Amino acid sequence: MKSLAVLHASQVVTLGGPKRPRVGTEMCELTIVRDGGMLIRDGKITSVAPSDQIEKNASNAEIVDAGGRIVLPGFVDAHTHLVFAGNRLDDFERRTRGESYEQIARAGGGIWSTVQKTRASSDADLLKQAKIHADWFLKCGTTTVEAKSGYGLTLEDELKILRVMRQLNEETPLEIVPTFLGAHAVPRETDAAEYIKLVIEEMLSRIAREKLAEFCDVFCERGYFDIEQSRRILTVARQFGLKLRIHADQLTNSGGAQLAAELKTTTADHLEKTNGQGIAAMKSAGVQPVLLPGSVHALGLSDFPRGREMVEAGLAIVIATDFNPGSSPTPSMPMILSLACTQMKLSPAEAITAGTINAAYSLNRGNKIGSLEPGKFANFSIFNCEDYRELAYWFGIPQTHSVYVRGRRAG
Repeated sequence: MKSLAVLHASQVVTLGGPKRPRVGTEMCELTIVRDGGMLIRDGKITSVAPSDQIEKNASNAEIVDAGGRIVLPGFVDAHTHLVFAGNRLDDFERRTRGESYEQIARAGGGIWSTVQKTRASSDADLLKQAKIHADWFLKCGTTTVEAKSGYGLTLEDELKILRVMRQLNEETPLEIVPTFLGAHAVPRETDAAEYIKLVIEEMLSRIAREKLAEFCDVFCERGYFDIEQSRRILTVARQFGLKLRIHADQLTNSGGAQLAAELKTTTADHLEKTNGQGIAAMKSAGVQPVLLPGSVHALGLSDFPRGREMVEAGLAIVIATDFNPGSSPTPSMPMILSLACTQMKLSPAEAITAGTINAAYSLNRGNKIGSLEPGKFANFSIFNCEDYRELAYWFGIPQTHSVYVRGRRAG
């Protein structure tokens, strides 16, 4: 593969630093190289330095002139529901009339309406729509996403979604990290005990055997899966070799954060209703919070997660889009940066750390992606601005100039 030299970036935001998730004041340390550049060989970064130094070693390299723009690691979106059929425009309109998430679900909307559409879709149709979604992510500067199943809720339909993810990984530049979320809701045609038995006794073993997922997730929430049910599912998932994530304390403070701490899950996601006890429990257990301000915004709510408090407690927080058709229909990490700063009071630097290197560690990939350092994959984005703070400052405007995955232009 040909060498690539990136030159004349106003800022190369490297995120170089400790080889672990960043906490506390470390989240503000972006390690910026001004008038910076990178040398890339065989899809990996070999050096990051001021442009004049890179240029001296770039005699046989293809030149990418950043032209005074900023260069960032590709965003790592650590919580998405990437593969689904259709949309939820009716739910959106119902919310504008004041109906709640629970009211819409009882009326036949919510997760269930997407389940019906996804079950009715062929693998080819799901792949076609997912490729459109993947292109949206790349256009926003995202190069890696965690993607959850959970819109099938039968063995065959959950397998169908995860197989589409595998194909998407092979056919698009976007890296997909698959998560099994069979415990997203209890299907209407069965009861909770029967469905949990199906998840535990059939789905998990099949998914583990086919190596279709790296993580298992559960929607731990009133009306979905309670603490004991969530504990059972996640405990069995771990026995099958899957790493653990959990949707926790989104709609109520039901003890999800404490369960995450008890099980030492990799992440606890949402956490809109988590209190100080939950924050302390996650800190003691080394759980990474994944905060999803886009879903609070899209649902028209105001109870954003206590991001500032979590940073000050020393948690290695992550921010992500929660891309899904119902409660957060956005693939835009720059929009999430803006919400993190304005609504959760993170600094622009903390938000970028949460959406790159910390997110990479939450997906067990911190040694490969999430920062621009020698030896890591050359996953990076060039944005049409001169200062990294502009990404959160100008919102609603596409600022992506170009995106590279493993040294190849992807968007």
